Amino acid sequence: ENVPKKGGVILAINHKSDFDPVIIGITSPRQLSFMAKAELFENRFFGGIISRLGAFPVHRGKGDVSALKASFKILKDDGAMLIFPEGGRVKNGEKSRAKSGVAMIAQKMCVPVIPVYIDGDYKWMHKITVIYGEPISFEEYRDKKLSGDEIQLLADNVLETIYSLG
Repeated sequence: ENVPKKGGVILAINHKSDFDPVIIGITSPRQLSFMAKAELFENRFFGGIISRLGAFPVHRGKGDVSALKASFKILKDDGAMLIFPEGGRVKNGEKSRAKSGVAMIAQKMCVPVIPVYIDGDYKWMHKITVIYGEPISFEEYRDKKLSGDEIQLLADNVLETIYSLG
């Protein structure tokens, strides 16, 4: 009930396993697009599969403008995007800082962010729980020029909200 049926939206998720995009794809009421590290596209077979599933490449650590433009287009076209605010997998119990991209994209496109927490072990016959939190609005930041520190604070708040669901 927390995922809008239409309009641009970002699902921001904790990332602990390679299976997270699959689990969210199964449980999400919307078709999702998502960034995946560019190295995954080097294998043409696997890259073709994940492209068909909605993935597009991002060159991490380089401020990838093409990935940002792809994100903006998806959201402008009222699509739903999956973002891992931590930028990569984080093992259980470890804390990391959010990458600023989730907040920068949400603020620029003025779309809500749905915090999503995945809990459980990806082992045979183990329960996995997916909790969709209430939307985080970026409406108050529409058309505002935010500093890098302000964007980082918003991103950190998104990540804290995700972990508070667990």
